[in-house]
Formats: sequence, structure tokens, C-alpha cells
Amino acid sequence: MIFTSFGLALGQLGDRRFRRVLGLGILLTIALLVAAYAGFLWVLDAWLGETVTLPGGREIRWLDDLLTFSSVFLMLALSVFLMVPVASAITSMFLDEVAQAVEDRHYPHLPPVPGVPFYEALRDTLNFLGVIIGANILALAVYALFPAAALFIFWGLNGFLLGREYFMLAAMRRIGRDGAKALRRKYSGTIWIAGTLMAMPLSIPLINLLIPILGAATFTHIFHALHGRG
Repeated sequence: MIFTSFGLALGQLGDRRFRRVLGLGILLTIALLVAAYAGFLWVLDAWLGETVTLPGGREIRWLDDLLTFSSVFLMLALSVFLMVPVASAITSMFLDEVAQAVEDRHYPHLPPVPGVPFYEALRDTLNFLGVIIGANILALAVYALFPAAALFIFWGLNGFLLGREYFMLAAMRRIGRDGAKALRRKYSGTIWIAGTLMAMPLSIPLINLLIPILGAATFTHIFHALHGRG
């Protein structure tokens, strides 16, 4: 079911409306990634001083380094970690439009969904983003204790968190918050696996730019498949 859902999401790349959302999502993903990278360098500058020496003798100054061409490669490397909160933010911004495009093509019999009030959408966005950032900061100690398993822990943790967020946002459009929570608890294992399979390509620079929007489409299909089971 998970791979079928992903295949359906890929199959919609020929849809002009879907490509438009994907293009906007990629542009905003790049913008947020640059902003997250700038924030990361700013924190290093404030915490460790004006100049930070990386392994291998490379020195960075957050503003100067941000403006150099070589910084692109450092940003791509850091995107392995920075793309998780970026993906969370992109999902909250675009899921409704992505889900509507998916439903118009694959589930045209469904009635229109009621709009989500802005303050509720903003609250959910900040809650999900705060949980993801907080959990990943706390997980740094676990990565240090188990360095050989750090990548797998990273995938598992963020697969759980991103799967929960993507599924909840897709489900709440149709069955409300309480219904979404109940369905998520019932199929928590499937949702975790799907989230982990999404977190893994988020660790691959450049490819990870496509994942937030494709993930939103995939989880829309997953929701309908699980909801149809009852």
C-alpha cells in the first residue's frame, strides 16, 4: 500500500496543476533551506565565536561563508539534517493544495472539505515544528552515545514524527482531529514505516527537495487507503 501510494504520487507529475504546486514547493523548500542554513551558521557564530574551525581545518564565518560558492556544498551536506524541519514547514503550507489536487484526480466523488481556520493551521504548524526541532535536539545525546546507529535512529525518530504530522494533516481535512487521532493510533505501525521511508530520501541532498510535496501526496493516498479499511 505504501509503495502503491508513492507510485500514484509519482504518476501525477504529469498533471499541470500538481507540477505547479511541486515547483512552488521546491522553490520555497530551497528558500527555507537557505534560511535554516543561515540560522545554523548564526547560532555557531553566537555560540562558538566569530570563526569556527571544522574538521579538516576549514574555517567558517556565518555571513562571509553564506555568501561564498563553496558554502553551497556545506549547505547540501547539512541539508541531511536541516531538511527535516523544512519538510515539516512545507507540509503545513502546501498539504491542503496537494491533497486537493490528488483528490480531484483520484477521488472525484468526495465532497468539498471545509476550510481550516488560519489560527488553527498556524497552531498546528508551530506545534509540529516545535516537536520535531525539540526531539532532534534531544536526540543529539543519543547519537553521541550510539554513533554507529545514529543514522538509523535519525531515520526512525524522524520517520515517526514526520509520518505522524503528514498523516494527521491529511486525515484532519476529512475526518477532523479526533477521527484522525483514532485512525493514526489504529495504524500507527504503517504510518511509522511510511514516515521512515520518507525520512530516508530526505537524507539525500538534492533529491530531498522533491520529498516534502511528494510525501504530502503519498500520505493523502495512504489516508484514503486506511480510512477505506475502517
